[in-house]
Amino acid sequence: MASRDAIDQRLLHGVRATVQTVIISTLLALIKVASGIVGHSYALIADGIESMLDVVSSLVVWGGLRIARQPPDRSHPYGHGKAESLAAVVVALVLLGAAVGLAAQSVREIVTPHHAPAPFTLGVLVGVVAVKEWLFRRLTRVSRETSSTSLRVDAWHHRSDALTSVAAFIGISVALIMGEGYEAADDWAALLACGIIAWNGTRLLKTSINEVMDVAAPDNLLERIRAAAQDVDGVVAIEKCFARKSGPGWLVDIHVQVDGRLPVVEGHAIGHRVKRELRDSGLGILDVLVHLEPDVDPEIVGRCGHDAEPSGAADDAKSGPA
Repeated sequence: MASRDAIDQRLLHGVRATVQTVIISTLLALIKVASGIVGHSYALIADGIESMLDVVSSLVVWGGLRIARQPPDRSHPYGHGKAESLAAVVVALVLLGAAVGLAAQSVREIVTPHHAPAPFTLGVLVGVVAVKEWLFRRLTRVSRETSSTSLRVDAWHHRSDALTSVAAFIGISVALIMGEGYEAADDWAALLACGIIAWNGTRLLKTSINEVMDVAAPDNLLERIRAAAQDVDGVVAIEKCFARKSGPGWLVDIHVQVDGRLPVVEGHAIGHRVKRELRDSGLGILDVLVHLEPDVDPEIVGRCGHDAEPSGAADDAKSGPA
C-alpha cells in the first residue's frame, strides 16, 4: 500500500495548494472589478470576472482532489481517481465559456462609446500580473509533484488570467497615450486575450477528456513498467503492458511469461512479486492486474489442444495486496 499512501499525500498537497489559490484569487477578483468600475476600464472589469471564474475553477479542482483521495470501496473498486480528471474537464469548459462570454461583451463595448480608462488602473494590472504569474508557476510545480491534470489545467487558468491582464495593460496604455478616439483600445486588448484563453481551454480540454477516455500511457512510462517487471525473478518475458490514468496514479494491466512447467502456486507467487515490484517502483502505480502466460514449446501447447500462441494458455493471477 506504500504507493497508494504516497499518492494520497500528493493529493493532500494539491488540496492545500488549491485552498491558498482560492483565497488569493478571490482578493484579486474584488480588487480588479472595483478598480475597473472606478477607473472606467471594461478590460479590467472583464479581467476581474475572469478571476472570479478562477475561484470557481479552483473550488471545482479542490472538490475533485478531495473525492479522488477517497479509498476504493464496494461501489468504486478502482478508486475515485477519475473525479480529478472530471474536475479538469469542468475547469477547461469554464475556461472556454469565459472566453466566449468575455469576447461577446468586448465586442459590445467596442461599439459603445465610453470614457478612457484612468491611469491608476495600470498600476493595478502590474500587481495582478505579478501575482497571477506566481500562482501559475506555483500550481505548475505542484501539478508536476502530484501528477495532477486538474491542477495543471487550473495553473493555466491563472496564466490565461495573467495574459488578459497584460493585454489590458497594453490596451489601456494605448488609450491613455493616443487619447481621444482610442478609448476602446483596452476592449480590443480584452478581445485578443479571449482568443488566447480559448486556445488554452481547447488544448487543456483535449488532455482532460483523453484521461477520462483512458488514453494510452506515454511510451516512456510503459517501458519503465516493462523493465521493472522484467527484473522480477521468474519472469521470462513481458508480452503485453497497458496503463491508464486514475487521478494522479496509474492502473496497470500486464501479461508476463513464466516457465510453463511451473506449478500454479509458483506462478501465482511470481505474479505477486511483479505486482509488489511495480507498486513499490515509485512510478505512481495504484494497482496492477497480472496475467500469466506460459513460456513453453508451441508444439507441446498444440498437442494439449490449445492455441499455439502464448496468449491462448493463460492463468489469471489477479493477486490481492502483496
